[in-house]
Amino acid sequence: MKLLNYQLQTHIESLSGAKSTQYFGDYIRTILQDTVKPYYQRADYVGLSIQEIKSKIDTLCCDIKELQNLKKRLSESLEMAKEIIASVFLENGVDRIDGNIISSLTLSNETSSTQTSFTILDTEAVMRLGYIKYQPDMEAIEQAMMSDEGKEELVAFVRSETNTITTPAKVKVNAKRIGLGSEAEELLNIVEAA
Repeated sequence: MKLLNYQLQTHIESLSGAKSTQYFGDYIRTILQDTVKPYYQRADYVGLSIQEIKSKIDTLCCDIKELQNLKKRLSESLEMAKEIIASVFLENGVDRIDGNIISSLTLSNETSSTQTSFTILDTEAVMRLGYIKYQPDMEAIEQAMMSDEGKEELVAFVRSETNTITTPAKVKVNAKRIGLGSEAEELLNIVEAA
């Protein structure tokens, strides 16, 4: 990796739509009109400056992709750890543990959400009954299926499904005490050494 930027590269990197580009244009003119240096050196200078910026962009793209993958992997690992810790707490009948540096570890309650979805079995028949936009009106069908009259009318043409999504209990760190950084490091070092 190159540690120093070409002067032209620095000028290119500072270009912005909000700033005047007059100075940059003048600088390029002086490079191209400089007869002291051969034309190929001037071309190399401009070309290499552009290539360096392109190289930085490519490197950043790769770094961003790696960071996104790392973030995704760490997020998944964190959620798994919270769920496993919560299950161990539940196995042992623990719902809260107080800490010295952190306030406490507590369990969030397991939650469930129920969603009902509808599948149209006969689109034409539903549309003839008036449940139509340019295709069957799913909002109207859902509302009708919630009423006895609508359900009776649509039962032969629409099937409903109810799904329950369960979110497992997770451990939650309740941080309260601030300014105990060195104590936390000391504690973690003691635990690691054990």
